[in-house]
Amino acid sequence: MKKPNYKIFSLIAAVILMSYSFTDRKDDIENAGLTLPAGFSAATISENIGRARHIAINKNGEVYVRLAKLVDGKGTLFLTDDDKDGKFEVKFSFGDFSGTGIYIKNGYLYASSNEEVFRFKLDKEERVIDPNNPEKIITGLIAKNQHETKSLVVDNQDNVYVNIGAYSNSCQVKDRSLESPGMVGCPILDSAGGIWKFKADKLNQSYNNGEHYATGLRNVVGLDWNNATNSLFVMQHGRDNLNSSWPKLYTEKQSADLPAECLYQIKKGDNAGWPYMYYDQIQKKKILAPEYGGDGKKEADSKFINPTVAFPGHMAPNGLLFYTGNQFPEKYKNGAFIAFHGSWNRSPLPQEGYYVAFVPFKDGKPSGDWEVFAKGFAGVEVINSTRQAQHRPCGLAQGPDGSLFVTDDVKGSVYKISYNQ
Repeated sequence: MKKPNYKIFSLIAAVILMSYSFTDRKDDIENAGLTLPAGFSAATISENIGRARHIAINKNGEVYVRLAKLVDGKGTLFLTDDDKDGKFEVKFSFGDFSGTGIYIKNGYLYASSNEEVFRFKLDKEERVIDPNNPEKIITGLIAKNQHETKSLVVDNQDNVYVNIGAYSNSCQVKDRSLESPGMVGCPILDSAGGIWKFKADKLNQSYNNGEHYATGLRNVVGLDWNNATNSLFVMQHGRDNLNSSWPKLYTEKQSADLPAECLYQIKKGDNAGWPYMYYDQIQKKKILAPEYGGDGKKEADSKFINPTVAFPGHMAPNGLLFYTGNQFPEKYKNGAFIAFHGSWNRSPLPQEGYYVAFVPFKDGKPSGDWEVFAKGFAGVEVINSTRQAQHRPCGLAQGPDGSLFVTDDVKGSVYKISYNQ
């Protein structure tokens, strides 16, 4: 009996594997490298535009992007797809200030630096009329080298809500130090660690003109106005350093897992508890912070509000969007998308996040468990260092056709996610 020609078999197998690999690579290219639920597709509509933070889409589907660092002296980009090839180019840039916050409402484009908020008048096509002369509506906000960015949103009564992050991890006497106690009364909370409310149409407002709307929020980068509940929702960045500051109370693994990143519904006068407590998503309890006498088990004062959803720790939620479009399937209507920028401090465990998650809502409340909606931004399966991540999702916006836009502030990409009806 003639022996099989194993070289031919090996060659055929190699060709088959190459064809599968080519197909996989082709699918990855077509979906911008992302893994999505069935029926969805993604495209990279712009690349290498700078450190793209939050994003706003006008009525014609044109794109405004805020930059964390100036590019050619400008901090806001306006992108259009004039030739309709699916790729957006920078039409012009404007604003000599960098930052994160941007929002379109009632004929104005709102944009924030780390200390101020501006608004630009829009024409009927929602293009900026006079990019060199914005109106300064808020000034003099605290910015002290930690949690400086000022995210913002505008409600339906011309009020602007601005996050002012705490310039501390947990209000210790000596920040991020071994067993340093918490400062009595946490003086940081008088001007930071919360949400402030201002008028959208009044110039040169400061703390004296604003309303201290909510407190006890360490840092909020993602926030949105939920029209179904007519209320503000925010995603808080939970605290760090449980093990490194309190090694007698917390193991490295506990510190990697805790505390939760929390979605809160915020109403006037609410207190989310920072720095006096954190939410433990494993015990499902509000826990007294070790800086204020906690031991990982003692429960916090009941006066602090409960989260709407508690996610695993240290995933850095940077974008929040309640979906109101009609393109996506019904389950997504009025649900919350969250862009998790990705952790840096979950060692010895791998880093986590680097994806867009989704929470279904019904009647203004979560109606099911949260799920990963879009992943693959990082480009690698296991992430031990943020430097390994090729892209990190940051901002979210909804296009007029119901598509979902996602920014990346590593290589400056903008993704457009669509449902193929």
